[in-house]
Amino acid sequence: MKSSFVVGLMAVALTAPAMAQKKYDPGASDKEIRIGNTNPYSGPASAYGTIGKSITAYFKMLNEQGGINGRRVNFISYDDGYSPPRTVEMARKLVEQDEVLFVFQTLGTPSNTAIHKYMNMKKVPQMHVATGATKWNDPKNHPWTMGWQPNYQSEARAYAQHILKTKPDAKIGVLYQNDDYGKDYLKGFHDGLGAKKSMIVKEVSYEVADPTVDSQIVQLQQSGADVFFNITTPKFAAQAIRKAYDIGWKPVHYLNNVSNSVGSVLTPAGLDKAVGIISSAYLKDATDSKWANDKAIAEWRQFMNKYYPDGNQADVFNVYGYTVAMTIAQVLKQCGDNLTRENVMRQAANLKGYRAETLLPGITISTSGDDFAPIEQVQLERFNGKQWELFGEVMGGR
Repeated sequence: MKSSFVVGLMAVALTAPAMAQKKYDPGASDKEIRIGNTNPYSGPASAYGTIGKSITAYFKMLNEQGGINGRRVNFISYDDGYSPPRTVEMARKLVEQDEVLFVFQTLGTPSNTAIHKYMNMKKVPQMHVATGATKWNDPKNHPWTMGWQPNYQSEARAYAQHILKTKPDAKIGVLYQNDDYGKDYLKGFHDGLGAKKSMIVKEVSYEVADPTVDSQIVQLQQSGADVFFNITTPKFAAQAIRKAYDIGWKPVHYLNNVSNSVGSVLTPAGLDKAVGIISSAYLKDATDSKWANDKAIAEWRQFMNKYYPDGNQADVFNVYGYTVAMTIAQVLKQCGDNLTRENVMRQAANLKGYRAETLLPGITISTSGDDFAPIEQVQLERFNGKQWELFGEVMGGR
């Protein structure tokens, strides 16, 4: 009996360290998790720069609270100016010189497209990219890339459905950014209209290097369109809203949700000029009095006051940054001491109904090995001159 007992103890002693063994890839250690990011802190999409700043602030808060599983987050964020060649340069630096565990929230469809193949070839996670292009949900062909926000095509289909229901005789004008981002929205809109695609009387595009979209707005007005689908990034969205108002064009105006920030878009355009615009949401907007006594928004305000006091609390992009950072923190908590790139992807694809309370009620985050689209629901909203007002039911979902 004694010898078998001793053998048993030896077996336990041998297996216990193996079970507790920590696994690390570049960018992870007992003390640190290095995460890389590119963001347009300058250039034509610089309104999104606040996302990178709010994420930085969130990780600062986490580090003060002890980090993630006892490890400090080292968030390395570079300015790519919304320039794909610059994004490629920065991504290579993050992977090959900074040796980050993964990149996170790299912003922009063109920018992420430029590094898509590289990240997958290197087998470095391209996590929760800040773009709603549909192609990020492709685990079979690109298993190292995952989106986060609702995809552009689904959002555009929601607007198309609303137009068909409320204004079946509409004459539609579309303004879109001439790249993968704009074309993805456009495809979803065409698909949503289906056989009624002939309702579109004019489509005009712009380039990110253009100084304004004033001439495009004039063209759309002259087409006789009485419905306007505005597929633009913040700078151009504000210009389009202002120009339409100034020339007296008053269509039913649909604005993509990547540019529906009260602080970054509607205020520069002029709040009075934005009355009646329809968009969609999946996050709580702090400008909405509906959330005045909401616990999650109160906690977010405390976070902003302490860790990002210069941040605009009327800017929903700061709620976005906070919420997506919360999501990746959950993924890393689930990783435990197995901080390999493969396990980061495995845990990111294993979020089952995760609920960040800054999401709208009824909207959850869920992923699986064959579904890399964390959020698939939105709710329509209309701007009343002061704040967005949600209406209708939550749309989309699994």
